[in-house]
Amino acid sequence: MLAVHRELRAVEYRKEAASWKMEEYFVREEPYYREVGNEVGIFEAAHANGLPVMLKGPTGSGKTRFVQYMAWRLKLPLVTVACHEDLTSSDLIGRYLLEGGETRWSDGPLTRAVKAGGICYLDEIVEARKDTTVVIHPLTDHRRLLPVEKRGEVIEAPDRFILVISYNPGYQSILKNLKQSTRQRFVCLEFDYPPREVEAEIVAHESGVRKDLAEELVKLGEKVRNLKAKGLEEGASTRALIYAAKLIKSGITPRSACQAAISNPITDDVEMGRAIQSVVEAVFP
Repeated sequence: MLAVHRELRAVEYRKEAASWKMEEYFVREEPYYREVGNEVGIFEAAHANGLPVMLKGPTGSGKTRFVQYMAWRLKLPLVTVACHEDLTSSDLIGRYLLEGGETRWSDGPLTRAVKAGGICYLDEIVEARKDTTVVIHPLTDHRRLLPVEKRGEVIEAPDRFILVISYNPGYQSILKNLKQSTRQRFVCLEFDYPPREVEAEIVAHESGVRKDLAEELVKLGEKVRNLKAKGLEEGASTRALIYAAKLIKSGITPRSACQAAISNPITDDVEMGRAIQSVVEAVFP
């Protein structure tokens, strides 16, 4: 009887998913992604075994693009939540809404992803309140359950569902850190900036600039990242290099493009900004 009940609930969830137009959450075209290690194989193995995945790495190192690529590769709907300090458990799970004098229940993004059997991607999980992140715990162990307390309901995640979270360890502090009780529930993939030749290939592909210009920008990125030893909080991301390349392709001079896309966004410190511009001038004399 329990198996029959679960099958009936699964049918209900599939009908609900159809009413949400979940087809809008599918990644239709293959995103460009350049594998660096064995992250694709590990993610696929984690999904096959019902294991949640944690991605950690600096800003602009490809975490979100990787999730999009895996959603396309596994043919799963992708529901993304940008976490912030005001995110509540109701924002994730759902709430009752007043409509036309009547109340109706509206599922949150996490609930929808579970019912549809897709990927729920909680981006920058450390930005969410700690009392919010605990609601994902039952989904991250052998139970794979999502309690919906306001409805007195417990949803069992289908085999296709996978929970993915990400964060930037460089931004962690005592107040914004993942508890060990959360961290050790996940398979962890560590991201960093790609090797020089791979990063140049990515910059060239994403911006459309010549390979030699992409290589110069990557050289610049490496030199700027070395300034972290002198107090720079965050290095130049691959994304920032792509932005600079796109500006250059549109006719902006390399120095101006790098100032607008790299040095200005990553620091407000005047001296550090001058140091970065000195590096820019050395690479683009």
